[in-house]
Amino acid sequence: MSEINIPRHTPPYPFEAYTHLVRPLTEEEGGGFLISFPELAGCISDGETIEETIANGRDAFAAYASALIEQGLEVPAPAANVDVSGKFVVRLPKSLHAQLASRSKREGVSLNTLVVSYVAAGVGQHG
Repeated sequence: MSEINIPRHTPPYPFEAYTHLVRPLTEEEGGGFLISFPELAGCISDGETIEETIANGRDAFAAYASALIEQGLEVPAPAANVDVSGKFVVRLPKSLHAQLASRSKREGVSLNTLVVSYVAAGVGQHG
């Protein structure tokens, strides 16, 4: 297989504007996680952890958009979000909050990153 070098272009929309789904891969699929973008047919990536999968998804998104731009094609617009800020507040039992805080400390990530990873994995399984 030959390698093709595609110059990096700035996508017209940021990564965060697109719906991205993260789901666990079965052992038959090789394990780890898969990220996909419903608005960007064929744009997928994977990784061993949710965090790695999202980071790899950012790279795949940038490469996908760059390839389209390089070919003179339009990058599809993200699906219209209904006035969504990306922020919401949730109340948790103190015991669950303590467990999540302890887990995030052990894994060396922020509590926010850990919770977003868990939510993304859940949405990927049920989305």
